[in-house]
Amino acid sequence: MQRMNALDAGMYFAENDTRPLQIGTVTVFEGPAPEYPDLVREIFARLRLAPRCRQRVRTVPFNLAHPVWVDDRNFTMEDHVRYTVVPPPGGPEELHALASRLLGRRLDLTRSPWEVWLVEGLPDGRWALFSKVHHCMVDGLAGIDLLTVLLDVAPGWTPAEPRVWMPDPEPSIGAVLRDGVLDGLKDFRRQATRLFLPALRDSVATAKAVPACAARLMGSGAPELNGPTVPARRWSRAYAGMDEVDRIRRAFGGSVNDVALAAAASGFRDLLAARGTLAPDTVVRALVPVSVRSPDERGILTNRVSALLCDLPCGEDDPLRRLRLVREQMDGLKNSGQVAGVDSFVKLVGGVPGLLAVAARTALRMRQPLIQTIVTNVPGPSFPLYAMGRRMLEMDPYIPIAAGLRVSIGVVSYDGGLSFGVTADRDAVPDLGTLCAGIRDGIDELLKEVPAEETD
Repeated sequence: MQRMNALDAGMYFAENDTRPLQIGTVTVFEGPAPEYPDLVREIFARLRLAPRCRQRVRTVPFNLAHPVWVDDRNFTMEDHVRYTVVPPPGGPEELHALASRLLGRRLDLTRSPWEVWLVEGLPDGRWALFSKVHHCMVDGLAGIDLLTVLLDVAPGWTPAEPRVWMPDPEPSIGAVLRDGVLDGLKDFRRQATRLFLPALRDSVATAKAVPACAARLMGSGAPELNGPTVPARRWSRAYAGMDEVDRIRRAFGGSVNDVALAAAASGFRDLLAARGTLAPDTVVRALVPVSVRSPDERGILTNRVSALLCDLPCGEDDPLRRLRLVREQMDGLKNSGQVAGVDSFVKLVGGVPGLLAVAARTALRMRQPLIQTIVTNVPGPSFPLYAMGRRMLEMDPYIPIAAGLRVSIGVVSYDGGLSFGVTADRDAVPDLGTLCAGIRDGIDELLKEVPAEETD
């Protein structure tokens, strides 16, 4: 029995019918596709490397402590590994529509909260895996770690040998309540003494940093990107080569994340221009998650993230100035204490589980006007991966939307490429293709500004 941390618990409590909070990936492989029973057997054999995937969430009465993970006595692979075929002709449009439907569907939280879909019907014998995991189980970086458990770093493949799995006995209500409350009291006492003053100090620094960031651009937000949402989603992708991103960085400085944010600004610029709502001072305020996971926490399935707030300068028509404005903001925010302030606040509030449950539900149900999108960048493997001897050609992220946001962007690097997975509300963003094309155009605009000697 393992208790959730504060952020994991917050993600669990915030779930509802119109706000599914799973993260996912769309991965495309060389053919031929494996047989479905062989895939089920292979995943089952490898679950010993990710034991959390055979556990479910058990809540504590009256939310007196954070939920705990317990072995799922009714676990069956058929509940978690599914099969489907993409409609003909099986191109990107059909694949993305299928991903929108399957990845956006709410997970059953009475079981271990993950699914994998084997998808056939792609051209040239290619096939896909759709994987999704609830956000209470992993953050983006842990999601990459989980995915790599199921994959190999070399094409040679020997089928894994399944082992008999026996679940641990489920703890009694009394044990869950007693241990949870005692652990919670210990954590709260420790956090109150060690984190209260740092959290207060960091929150003051954050309060100073956020207005300064907004004042730099003095822009107006994009309110049409906020509002009510329906349960259904749209999903699509944009792509850039890492060689392209590196040419931009060598010429103009900045990080991969800075280039990705500038490309996102270009995408929103095109979207708002097509809607007739773009102005010279328009910004799209983006929540940018930042990992606070230490190197020794890689492979641990939990959430370890904080966040920054960045104004994407969509009204700026010069692509180089857009990149510079993004870079200046991110450099300033990283030194502002905003990351530490958010992290400390979550830990402190998490010391009162009942308060956390209310705060999580309120925060993600509230349709706030300040933030219009999330842009999260997760570094993936820089080398090719293989599933049952088949090379993975694409790895695209799926990020949920909540708190009145209608669009989110996940960015993942893999094997020489940078993929932008864009999730949107189905009804509010029928023009998602314009946003994705604008992201790619943003990369192309920056490449055109690279001096000729940098392209040799």
